[in-house]
Amino acid sequence: MTKIKICGLRRPEDIAYVNEAKPDFAGFIIDVPKSRRNVPREKVRELTALLSPEILPVGVFVNAPMETILSLVTDGTLKAVQLHGQESQSYLEKLKKQVAVPLIRAFSIRSPEDLTEAEKSPANFVLLDNGAGGTGETFDWSLLSSFDRPFFLAGGLRLENITEAVSRFHPYALDLSSGVETDGYKDKEKIIAAVAAVRR
Repeated sequence: MTKIKICGLRRPEDIAYVNEAKPDFAGFIIDVPKSRRNVPREKVRELTALLSPEILPVGVFVNAPMETILSLVTDGTLKAVQLHGQESQSYLEKLKKQVAVPLIRAFSIRSPEDLTEAEKSPANFVLLDNGAGGTGETFDWSLLSSFDRPFFLAGGLRLENITEAVSRFHPYALDLSSGVETDGYKDKEKIIAAVAAVRR
């Protein structure tokens, strides 16, 4: 069954919403000042401490120093790591040797070549996105017809297209952020409805 990740959590009430809805993953954008969903490291520790133990906390990083990631994995704050920058293959392979949690590598999908590159990634999972992060736009889903490794599908997902995404592509997981927000903040009813739609 397809799993669901709610990303961009930044307030204690966001944690309360996901604790009620019970998605599989909760995503935190860490030390990325240009993101309005950014949370500093110390805040992530506070928020994950409130998270229900059956929900896996995922740290989302953009070109972060490896020490930052290692410190949050080693102390048990994060149970998965998502790389969203221009991290090199060698960075990913080195990180993979040092952490025992799943690594998710994000790829911007604009052409069949982007999918070929994603298929070759040494990450445990790849995340396929439109690359513009939080814009609410999907990429061209017709490109996905022959992709054959487990993936997170992101970008432009909302209640109206969740069922189609699951039935057409059977992704490992869906990743939602702006699609479960109202006026830029997480919306409890939308989160609950999105999780229910995926579980159906």
